[in-house]
Amino acid sequence: MAPTLTLKTGTSWPDAWRRCLAVAPEAFRDDRVLNLWNSAWQEDGRVLPAVSPVDGSPIAGPPRLDGTTAHRAVCAALDQHRAWRHLPLEERRARVAATLDALAEHRGLLALLLVWEIGKPWRLAQADVDRAIDGVRWYVDGIEPMLAGRAPLDGPVSNIASWNYPMSVLVHAMLVQALAGNAVIAKTPTDGGVACLTLACALAAREGIPVTLVSGSGGELSQALVRAPEIGCVSFVGGRDTGAAVATAVTDLGKRHVLEQEGLNTWGIWNYSDWDTLTAVIPKLFDYGKQRCTAYPRFVVQRHLFDAFLAAYLPAVRTLRVGHPLAVEQRDDPYPELDFGPVINAAKAKELRDQVAEAIERGAVPLHRATPDDARFLPGQDTAAYVQPVTLLNPPSSSPLHHAEPFGPVDTIVLVDTEAELLAAMNASNGALVATLSTDDRATYDRLAPHIRAFKVGHGAPRSRGDRHELFGGLGASWRGAFVGGDLLVRAVTRGPQGERLPGNFPEYQLLP
Repeated sequence: MAPTLTLKTGTSWPDAWRRCLAVAPEAFRDDRVLNLWNSAWQEDGRVLPAVSPVDGSPIAGPPRLDGTTAHRAVCAALDQHRAWRHLPLEERRARVAATLDALAEHRGLLALLLVWEIGKPWRLAQADVDRAIDGVRWYVDGIEPMLAGRAPLDGPVSNIASWNYPMSVLVHAMLVQALAGNAVIAKTPTDGGVACLTLACALAAREGIPVTLVSGSGGELSQALVRAPEIGCVSFVGGRDTGAAVATAVTDLGKRHVLEQEGLNTWGIWNYSDWDTLTAVIPKLFDYGKQRCTAYPRFVVQRHLFDAFLAAYLPAVRTLRVGHPLAVEQRDDPYPELDFGPVINAAKAKELRDQVAEAIERGAVPLHRATPDDARFLPGQDTAAYVQPVTLLNPPSSSPLHHAEPFGPVDTIVLVDTEAELLAAMNASNGALVATLSTDDRATYDRLAPHIRAFKVGHGAPRSRGDRHELFGGLGASWRGAFVGGDLLVRAVTRGPQGERLPGNFPEYQLLP
């Protein structure tokens, strides 16, 4: 009989909130967070109710501004930008470094907020915070040559990012943008992360970083955060539908942009025999329930290897650990070691379950379906946002699971007989961020990999977004605008020589680094 679990001491949402009030009283109130604009914390915006995906309990919701107030915030950010861009680099560097020290001091609280707001297991929540801090330190230490011959943009950088990596993607980008001489604006993701971002921005604002943090609907704030003439660059991370609208706007306006969009990242298996290596990597591919832009939800498998693939895959996927990220047997036990907790909300969980059911009804073959009995939950807790791992063979072409990224713990497998079919199946979404081809023969990899439409292609190993010097982008519809990572992130948010062509995927050209 499984032991009865309890919440780890000191990790409740009220505990986290009390710590926020103590650390940053200027940004938090008893019942809400504030927006940050015009160098001040503003008690404006209509606060929407929100619940934690972890257990459905109430947490802080975003204080949504209207379009008019958002435009005032953008105008104020332009004033900040004009002052900040003339600050000596050494002063900017010192302020960013001080911000990193403050983030490191409050690492545990930032991670705990990520657990409650977006359902990250403790290990992955800490990693998100650490990657932000360590990644920006790399830029602080080596920024001079990256800025040689370059100048800040004419206006602030507007950041609109998804909810899944508030620290290592959004805060990381904002601090590098500021280090390069720009004021920065961020819209809090609608689906989660508002308290974590508020705390991070409070720590940055104390050090004099020109940061603006606002909440609101994308449609209502788009005129200010995307189209406003004051904006020097738009940085977007999210889905293709919203990204397409942003791309149209920035292209029409000739505005600098970095638009990271989703794609169906695929893992191909062709003339392969190193099954132990594959078995070892499968659980890692489920980190955070595959709610990552670089997750691999699709395996494309050579038909005559299918039995060997299943023998390697199924034992690995059966080891996945799912449950409440803070549930322990004894209150002072270490944090549980989980592969993932909930998906972002109950609505997303229902969408995934409905898509799986519909795909099976239309002919997909269920190869693996875990049950809630295998998960770690508190007695009587709300589990509406949890989805157990599922693997389907041959989803029908009418199913979204056939051509789109599910953004949840759902794997699909497609069988192929020829190299042409392999490549077609791996390129099903017209561009992706990452892909991997497992094949024993290096010559085969070298011949096929250039035809896989992904920015990064691994040989038998997963690729990631990367940190520090590693570049990042996408091919096809998975990316629009300048590529980032390493010095390219700095180049994307600064002005270089007249007529400079940035590496990226633009309507008029594509230039690979």
